[in-house]
Amino acid sequence: MKIVRNLLAVILLFGIMQAKAQTQEYYQLKIYSFDNEAQEKLTDNYLENAFMPALKALDIKNIGVFKPRPSENDTSKKTYVLIPFSSLVQFRLLEDALATNESYKSKGKAYLEAPHDKPPYARIESALMKAFVDMPKMRPSTLDGPRKDRIYELRSYESATEELYKKKVDMFNAGGEVALFDKLGFNAVFYAEVLSGARMPNLMYMTTHANQEVRDANWKAFVDSPEWNKLKVIPKYQNTVSRNDTRLLYPTEYSDY
Repeated sequence: MKIVRNLLAVILLFGIMQAKAQTQEYYQLKIYSFDNEAQEKLTDNYLENAFMPALKALDIKNIGVFKPRPSENDTSKKTYVLIPFSSLVQFRLLEDALATNESYKSKGKAYLEAPHDKPPYARIESALMKAFVDMPKMRPSTLDGPRKDRIYELRSYESATEELYKKKVDMFNAGGEVALFDKLGFNAVFYAEVLSGARMPNLMYMTTHANQEVRDANWKAFVDSPEWNKLKVIPKYQNTVSRNDTRLLYPTEYSDY
């Protein structure tokens, strides 16, 4: 009888874990890099007129497409595409679905059938992520000011070990970083654990700000907040970030937000 009770408890716990996991979205971040403007223009046309309409036909919405804000230190040409998925199955079946979409193949022909000596990009990086427990669903930014002025801040926090990484994720969730960002009006789009990517272990998140001045003021409020100054000295959260990679982006005119 005891074995049966234990088995039922395990089954119930597994069911709860499965249900909880299903509420958390998955994200793919694709980063296209280009050698020239012709490549960038061709890929933009493909994303706007073929790729995004095809995804929306599959009920994949809230697709973000971003460009790096001009910087003297970084003049590289890149496009960032953020795609939300309701499940790993949806992610897995995407390429199969695109392969049967005649409109997608027709509108994307120049990109899809580009010759080897005139590729539409230099390389594509990809990261697969799972949303944090404390923010299981994407929140597309509601900012309505000029897109060229907006700051979409994409951050990647790397950790020296897997255990330290888990503690940094905990710092965001149980520790209260997610709640503090929300309180201070950072307009977060997502927070997620990187399941597969180039620089693991790491987490990624994106916040949005009306312009550079607002962004700087928001970060000052964060650094000066009593909550952060209390949280950052907790022993178990020490040395959890070995590298902070910050990208300041703005949304394209055809991005969903």
